[in-house]
Amino acid sequence: MKTQAEKAADFARLHERGCFVIPNPWDRGTARLLAGLGFRALTTTSAGYARSLGVSDYQAGRDHVLAHVRDLVTATDLPLAADLENGFGHAPEVCAETIRLGAEAGLVGGSIEDATGDARVIYDMAEAADRIRAAAEAAKALPYTFMLVARCENYLHGRTDLADTIARLQAYQEAGADVLYAPGVSTAEEIGEICRSVDKPVNVLGGLGAKPLSVCELADLGVRRVSVGSWLHSAAMTAFVNAAQDESFGYVSDLVVGRQMDQWLKEGAG
Repeated sequence: MKTQAEKAADFARLHERGCFVIPNPWDRGTARLLAGLGFRALTTTSAGYARSLGVSDYQAGRDHVLAHVRDLVTATDLPLAADLENGFGHAPEVCAETIRLGAEAGLVGGSIEDATGDARVIYDMAEAADRIRAAAEAAKALPYTFMLVARCENYLHGRTDLADTIARLQAYQEAGADVLYAPGVSTAEEIGEICRSVDKPVNVLGGLGAKPLSVCELADLGVRRVSVGSWLHSAAMTAFVNAAQDESFGYVSDLVVGRQMDQWLKEGAG
């Protein structure tokens, strides 16, 4: 297995080489399948992992998420980042502690979002930037490169204000974020404007919009990284529910054969 420093260097280089897809496993098996399929880095899904525990998104808690990280880190030789939600607390020092704990668990990257999880919905910009600044200081103190992602959650909460979203991403960039992410933004015009307005790599959630943009189209707009959030988990669970309700067993003929999955798992384990 590669060292954490080696994985961190690999991960940082990926952000310099153009656009790459970083899929989101929710357990050791899906991590190894994705590695076996040839992906070069992985990041967790808060929703997918929480639902795999039988709870809703944001209900897993920091201790469970860190245990999940420790499990996935040893599943493959790929760099692992994580959805660290809002840092699991409002105070900047809590965000910083979450970054330190994530690094201790084996992460080489992680995201902090500006959604509060309470009635305020989104933190004030200055407060949100302070939280990113504290997280960035913790990340920069590590003995390897930790790719800190700052997330602006406006669009996921119905605040489709591109100007405010860009202003927030610029503030988070100034606060020390290494990657910028506004999940929910979906049009080529908006994504292109974000990429032109910041100097750090931009992450986009793929698959949105009436006609989702392809990886090549996103790359042409200047996007460096494409994640899929909980889409893979939702796709798997949709197939699970449909199959469970199919009394004709028609789904069996379309299954990936077990031998093929075993081969991918073997390749993904390194």
